Amino acid sequence: MADNATANPSGNAAPVTDVTADDKTGGSFRFTPRGVPVITGVNRVGLSALYMKEVRRFLKVQTQTIWAPAFTTLLFLVIFSVALGREGREVLGVSFASFVAPGLIVMAMMQNAFANSSFSLLGGKMQGTIIDYLMPPLSSGELMAGILGAAVTRAVLVGCAVALAMALWPGVSLGAAHLWAVVWFGLMGAWLLATVGLATSIWAEKFDHNAAVTNFIIAPLSLLSGTFYTIDNLHGVFQTVSRCNPFFYVISGFRYGFLGQSDMGDGAHVAAAGLGLLVLNGVLAAGVYALLRSGWKLKS
Repeated sequence: MADNATANPSGNAAPVTDVTADDKTGGSFRFTPRGVPVITGVNRVGLSALYMKEVRRFLKVQTQTIWAPAFTTLLFLVIFSVALGREGREVLGVSFASFVAPGLIVMAMMQNAFANSSFSLLGGKMQGTIIDYLMPPLSSGELMAGILGAAVTRAVLVGCAVALAMALWPGVSLGAAHLWAVVWFGLMGAWLLATVGLATSIWAEKFDHNAAVTNFIIAPLSLLSGTFYTIDNLHGVFQTVSRCNPFFYVISGFRYGFLGQSDMGDGAHVAAAGLGLLVLNGVLAAGVYALLRSGWKLKS
């Protein structure tokens, strides 16, 4: 019998061997040769299954993963508005509450994107179920895309929940002046922290390592990114330090989308910052992809 080609789920063809076997209906089917992949191209079914698994994992506890961050972020708005926004204080020509709100929204998105992706592989290590991620016929790119996609999905849901809560708060205006900036910087910020979270999940060996990154890297960069102030109020040295913080560009660009102005400059500077974040995310994604392919701290 001559070798033929048979279709596979991805739509590509794979060669088959001469070995045949009978099924229960009396027909026969053929096996692919040993070592020849049955699925070529993108494993869309496997990628979709991994993505849905990760999404359902955080949706099962949505009170903790979606609504609790919205409530906590709203408390930040209330506290800082009462403490710093009294007597009709304005920043960038708007009320202090309207100035702070966009930064708090995207900060919550970024932190939750990190929390989601940083738990995926680490949870598997700690629970002894890491094989569930490594054994399925998924490439490193597909594994990475599924985990990061779910983390960004959680970030978007948290952002919508926070925005809804803040829109109901008196004195907050969330009208979008530049919708493209809201979408772009929101997604870039979520993707940035999701990628950092996945790298942390690969490196960490216990939950203390994950907590250390959160407490000593993510939290300081978030709070020192201009969420509650404009960097024009800082000394020149600290302004330079702030401009080295990628979180500053995410928050300022996201705020520009709502207010039409930011402490980065005009629209040209905002667009340049958006492209810079895209390049940074690409570099980080390439590094994480290389780690996944190497199996570092994942495969014995």
